[in-house]
Amino acid sequence: MAQQERGARSRNLLLRVAAEVFDERGFDSASTTEILERSGLTRGALYHHFPSKEALAVALLTAHRDFLRVPDQPTKVQAVINLTHAYAHQLQTDPALRACVRLAVEQSSLRGPAAAPYQQASGTVRELLAKAKEQGELLPGIDPVEAAEMINGTFTGVQVMSRVQTGRKDLPQRVSTMWRFLLPGLVNPGMIAHLQTSPAPQQDNTPARGAPAAR
Repeated sequence: MAQQERGARSRNLLLRVAAEVFDERGFDSASTTEILERSGLTRGALYHHFPSKEALAVALLTAHRDFLRVPDQPTKVQAVINLTHAYAHQLQTDPALRACVRLAVEQSSLRGPAAAPYQQASGTVRELLAKAKEQGELLPGIDPVEAAEMINGTFTGVQVMSRVQTGRKDLPQRVSTMWRFLLPGLVNPGMIAHLQTSPAPQQDNTPARGAPAAR
């Protein structure tokens, strides 16, 4: 049991450090040598858990779905808004999510698995919008599939601009602005006044120090 616990700690440490390196350098510029230097582990320990740098990236991307926690909200459009704000907050505080997003956004030698965050996010939003359509929240003719892709693409652009310009410090405000522009083309006019486009107080803060370990 003690050996299993040590193995689990080593694996989690490798994922956490790999997330930090991928977030800072991107996939192609990251090296297993730097990951090992930061973690203090041996190359044998790395290969016991992950046979390659690609395997580390895939493990992080596989865990991306854990960041898409759907809020318990009867109004499904509000649930989508809250989801984007929660995701934005996690981008500010969690290097594992930042690594996933950078792996997905950047053009690199990592191919197929890098699309996972896009697919997972679009799928989650699509399911919520399908329920919103059933509840009469959306404008007539709105296709949940098209709307989900547009929301996902717009959010991606917003967070990239925020990262480049302010290190994502202003991301919550940018997401609020995004929704003020998107909602008139998405939901019935009578609903807009009842939707909260700003983040909840606990989400509207500065990036935290000491981000949690990768899942």
